[in-house]
Amino acid sequence: MKPEIDQQVIQPSKGLAGRARIPGDKSVAHRCALFAALGEGESRIVHFPDAADPQSTLACVRALGTEVTRDDDGILVVQGRGLRGWGAPSTDLDCGNSGTTMRLLAGLLAGQPFPATMVGDESLSSRPMGRIADPLTMMGARISMTDGHAPMTVEGGELSGIEYRLPVASAQVKSAVLLAGLYASGETTVIESRPSRDHTERMLGLDILELGSERHISVRSGHTIPARTWAVPGDFSAAAFFLVAATVVPGSLLKLHGIGMNRSRTGLLEVLRAMGANIKVTNERVLGGEPIADLTVKSAPLNGVTIGGGIIPNLIDEIPILAVAAAAAEGKTVIRDAAELRVKETDRIDAMCAGLKAMGAHVTQQPDGLTIRGPAKLRGATVEARHDHRIAMALAVAGLTAQGPTTISGSSAAAISFPGFWDELRSVSWS
Repeated sequence: MKPEIDQQVIQPSKGLAGRARIPGDKSVAHRCALFAALGEGESRIVHFPDAADPQSTLACVRALGTEVTRDDDGILVVQGRGLRGWGAPSTDLDCGNSGTTMRLLAGLLAGQPFPATMVGDESLSSRPMGRIADPLTMMGARISMTDGHAPMTVEGGELSGIEYRLPVASAQVKSAVLLAGLYASGETTVIESRPSRDHTERMLGLDILELGSERHISVRSGHTIPARTWAVPGDFSAAAFFLVAATVVPGSLLKLHGIGMNRSRTGLLEVLRAMGANIKVTNERVLGGEPIADLTVKSAPLNGVTIGGGIIPNLIDEIPILAVAAAAAEGKTVIRDAAELRVKETDRIDAMCAGLKAMGAHVTQQPDGLTIRGPAKLRGATVEARHDHRIAMALAVAGLTAQGPTTISGSSAAAISFPGFWDELRSVSWS
């Protein structure tokens, strides 16, 4: 029996129409699973995604002793055991490809009375974990790694609150410290000079003090998590591929319903509008403490822009698909201050540069970003996803505008965040 070929072929599109179905937000889903597991009693999670990353978090909380089932309506039912109800796992905690799982869980394991080892796949094992270990060690945890990478063993114990100034804008580092603060004596405060995703502090109702351009987020000893119903909004990062696709493919009119509109996540929307995109936001409302809305996008000509600085943390995951929009735009687009992309699932700066170049785009890379001159007449090519879900999906969108078919090698990586991506893309595109 021949092994299944891990690739998808994308044909040029004549337009996108209808409604794209978007999975639940990964960032929120991770936190819902963790907070429900640590809650005081039974919690329910609506619209929990089937994507591999949040499923890794579910597997880890189960391994720590949390009972998780699914009811007849597909809603997750989690039997919370309180902050100190977890037990030592019988095996290593497998975080798969999910950096969010490993980093947030590290903060919670720092307060447990037992050691636990977290492992991941080859990609996750190459990602830096020292940025998490440093503040947790300051609080009193003992952490061992291999050259700053997973496997990571966390030996928890008595923690003390600290004041920690983030050296880089990172919601994962911020969250790890704040979650460890749930177990620490006194008060734990994280100071960020550049805003990052605020799901953790929003969902836990933590104290936030704005001092000039800085945010001081604090948690005190004794903070507990009540049982509740959590709702996961549509993932803006997943929606981003369809927003760009419908913008750059002429003749498109596409709708997306129930998309998370947390301002710490929607930097791409601001940039696309500055480039000339036609995206309307309607029916704004709040679901589970998170703002959501419906989006309607029509194809529109784009112009190049220069982006960097404070907006980068709010669109860091969307830069691969932003590069595709830049290739279709008139003039030069410069993306800078995004060196963090070098240490994601793959080196996303290099991966997008290589993929777009293979398709005929005019793109060069710098240590912290990309320069792209458009509009490019893309041609179909065989391009490599490098085991990275966002690279696979971004290059697929590029393929919709190319002359001739585009083959995405390593296409199965899309399932990490969007299991139904390939079918959904084809369902709204016509050729």
